[in-house]
Amino acid sequence: ACVCEKNKRVTNCREASGVCWCDSIGTGASVNCGTLTSKCLLMKAEMAHTKSGRREKPKDAFEDTDGIYDPECESNGVFKAKQCNGTTCWCVNTAGVRRTDKHDEDLKCNQLVRTMWIIIEMKHTERNSPLSAESLDKFFKDIITKRYQLNGRYITNVLYEKPYITIDLKQNSSEKSSEDVDIADVAYYFEKDVKGDSLFQNNHLNLSIDNEALLFEKTVVYYVDEIAPEFSMKSLTAGLIAVIVVVVVAIVAAIVVLVSSK
Repeated sequence: ACVCEKNKRVTNCREASGVCWCDSIGTGASVNCGTLTSKCLLMKAEMAHTKSGRREKPKDAFEDTDGIYDPECESNGVFKAKQCNGTTCWCVNTAGVRRTDKHDEDLKCNQLVRTMWIIIEMKHTERNSPLSAESLDKFFKDIITKRYQLNGRYITNVLYEKPYITIDLKQNSSEKSSEDVDIADVAYYFEKDVKGDSLFQNNHLNLSIDNEALLFEKTVVYYVDEIAPEFSMKSLTAGLIAVIVVVVVAIVAAIVVLVSSK
């Protein structure tokens, strides 16, 4: 974890041999923060930032669209890889989030796939002036390490792109020791705190930055697993399928016109 002083359009920063290296937004190219980044990579990153309004998510990141359910837990408290509701079953990751389509009871979930990266994205309410990025970084790192007891090395980034605040928690299976709390548990406690439904007894989170209360309009959590999720076309929404059908029909129509004209 380090700060890229010469390029703010980066993510996933890490230090190697005393040099801060980060991934350039838009390409993922590794850049040396000790020197200037090439104009091409900077332009690519700026265009990616402009299109999305904020940092792009990894291609395999997905949300929890199912909400709370009655889970099956192992004796040590972790989720069972296979979860069912009656005769409908699905596979989950270590965060308990569905990572496959729903099937019948014959579904096989061979392993509990680890969630190695959790992205917490919060949108604060409208305000005239931006918040201090330095204050936000210190506040959330202090909260996560002290309140949720997560080792600071697993907090890889606190990014502010008004009005979005993004917190990256990374913890792969080889890094996590038996004494470490899990990033999935931290994210769940944190999300409950932010939404005003704290799991702590008489100890609600005071979201105040520089003596000013911080209010959020929306909080979304994204999950990136060590193995990509296994959703099929069946999981696409009806609206998206309709768009795909329209595009295919348009292409076919264009081909017919072209052949007819010839």
